[in-house]
Amino acid sequence: MKADPSLKPPVAAVRPHRSTWHGETISDPYHWLRDAGYPVVDDKDVLDYVKAENAYFEANMAPLKGLTGAIFEELKGRVKQDDASVPVKDGGFEYWWKFEPGAQYRTWLRRPVKGGAEQVILSEPALAEGKDYFRLAGTSVSPDGRLLAYAADTSGDERFVLKVRDIATGRDLETVTSKSVGVPEWTADSKALAWVEVNDNWRRVRVRLHKLGDSGDDRVLYEETADIGFGVDVGTSQDRRWLVISTADNVTSEIRLVPAGDPAATPVLVRARKAGVTYDVDVCGDTLFVRANDTHPNFRMATASLTAPGEWRGLIAGSDRDYITGFTPFASYLAIEARRDGLEQVRLRRDDGSEIAVPFGEASYTVSMGVNPEPDAPLLRLNYSSMVTPATVFDYDVAAGKLVTRKVQQVPSGYDASQYATERLMVTARDGARVPVSVVYKKGFPRDGSGKVHLYGYGAYGIAMPPSFSANRLSLLDRGMAFAIAHIRGGDDMGYQWYLDGKLEKRSNSFNDFVDAAKGLAKAGWAREGNISASGGSAGGELMGAVVNSDPGLWRAVAAHVPFVDVLNTMLDDTLPLTPGEWPEWGNPITDKAAFDLLKGYSPYDNVKRQDYPPLLITAGLNDPRVTYWEPAKWTAKLRATKTGDAILLLKTNMGAGHGGKSGRFAALEETAEEYAFILAAFDAAGK
Repeated sequence: MKADPSLKPPVAAVRPHRSTWHGETISDPYHWLRDAGYPVVDDKDVLDYVKAENAYFEANMAPLKGLTGAIFEELKGRVKQDDASVPVKDGGFEYWWKFEPGAQYRTWLRRPVKGGAEQVILSEPALAEGKDYFRLAGTSVSPDGRLLAYAADTSGDERFVLKVRDIATGRDLETVTSKSVGVPEWTADSKALAWVEVNDNWRRVRVRLHKLGDSGDDRVLYEETADIGFGVDVGTSQDRRWLVISTADNVTSEIRLVPAGDPAATPVLVRARKAGVTYDVDVCGDTLFVRANDTHPNFRMATASLTAPGEWRGLIAGSDRDYITGFTPFASYLAIEARRDGLEQVRLRRDDGSEIAVPFGEASYTVSMGVNPEPDAPLLRLNYSSMVTPATVFDYDVAAGKLVTRKVQQVPSGYDASQYATERLMVTARDGARVPVSVVYKKGFPRDGSGKVHLYGYGAYGIAMPPSFSANRLSLLDRGMAFAIAHIRGGDDMGYQWYLDGKLEKRSNSFNDFVDAAKGLAKAGWAREGNISASGGSAGGELMGAVVNSDPGLWRAVAAHVPFVDVLNTMLDDTLPLTPGEWPEWGNPITDKAAFDLLKGYSPYDNVKRQDYPPLLITAGLNDPRVTYWEPAKWTAKLRATKTGDAILLLKTNMGAGHGGKSGRFAALEETAEEYAFILAAFDAAGK
């Protein structure tokens, strides 16, 4: 896919900027694209450049308007207009959400368990009316059932306005703060809220307690002062007797408990932080349950008494084969989420030590516990799908030992699972590691190398990419493409060690795994090299930047969404929101020369080369606090000035959104349609 020669791309000005670290000078001629007043972006030169890139994007995508529109209608046609969740019982009510036909956002409802009329507790469409962006962080109903706490973001900067609403009247009683993140938690008497505050640097610095009707400063329950890279959070125990206050970075955590019935009590420290040890806790009765990686990378389960919470007694030992990813202690059993040989499972453990695994019939799938808010769950809510099976909500009847189907995702325009197939391949990486690759395709897909494959990857923060269903992908599969997910190191798809083997000094494993997965697909006949497109976002965008630098000829086209590509400069700037907390993931180049050299060696922005690049679609969000807009903007500017060849290069910046792009279920599909049209056009332009 070539750029239209009649359309002149924007040319960013080159303005000398240098900094010296560890005796080495770095030149950054596009540093000026970072507005000095950020998070306010009003520098005319910056905005002019970003808007010029947007205009260039629109002009080049104009010939694809028909294809984009057709794909959008397909995507929209697969969305159930009046979709609704399965109700969840919580106390005297059952709660659910629904979409009205044509609505971009959800309406939240409840009804009495014993019978009675349904009641709207929150209307997102009403809150979002007249706004370009809207995102609800979450809702929390008070224990007495009268009040609703909710937090919303209307710009994409992830600074949420927290309010309290009277459910009966639908009237907001007070605005607690405009600087919250996460879901607030109620005290047992329904008279106060615990919430997380972000500072001006968008760091989660403290947990505050707000007493309803109090106009003074909210009391600080906990403030993180020891480590600039740690962020705090607050939740409640499954039995709701405790507020659970956590502070952590990506690899180390520390937890305190506060009685929900006595929030003024001194927080109880479970165990002091120890570098590299991550743990999480929950409470059932007088027993504290702990998941920790202190004795094995794949975590173990332990118990403790509330009087000696740091004295952990072994319950389930760590295992090379079984990776424990989560747990919930119910009154009658302990539910454990794990991966065995990389395949997700849910296990139920009784007090006598006996265990059962919830059975599923497919060879490859993804399953997780759904919302189970009550102290016990005789019917355990589960979420399930595979690459060919639409999202399914099950209740597992614990006594009967059987799954009860509560909802199967509908595809209104039609979906016949028998027309599609999925496979899980194991590709050998260059260092001998066996990397899983999940592939879905329409039956009849050729295996002679003539096919077209789209490869997706992420590979960071220990976040797995599950082989789940996506109705959106059908627009690619029905046009003859296969869709593949590379479960590369850096994620925890194959265990916590899989994550450790893709970070810090081992970061190149993630990039190599992705390239080797693509080459492995080619070797197996799925597509030839050069006939594979790729995409990734955020840290997955960093992945895209690295692999187009290292192997540009391997890709037919690449989409990099909100890409973290200016890695070195970002990690050198400790004033940015996330930087200190990211050092355990990437390294601290400020204090560590080896980390500086490592990041400089692979940072996509710093390693742009004079070479032909594949067609590139790059996206950004002007209000994004995670990957700041200037990273993709600088990368685009440098690519334009450096690359050879005439392959198209496009940058689209959402001017009123953040890290996740446009809000609203249909508006988000417009951007998916643009990406798919771009990819398909790249194949068609090459006659492939």
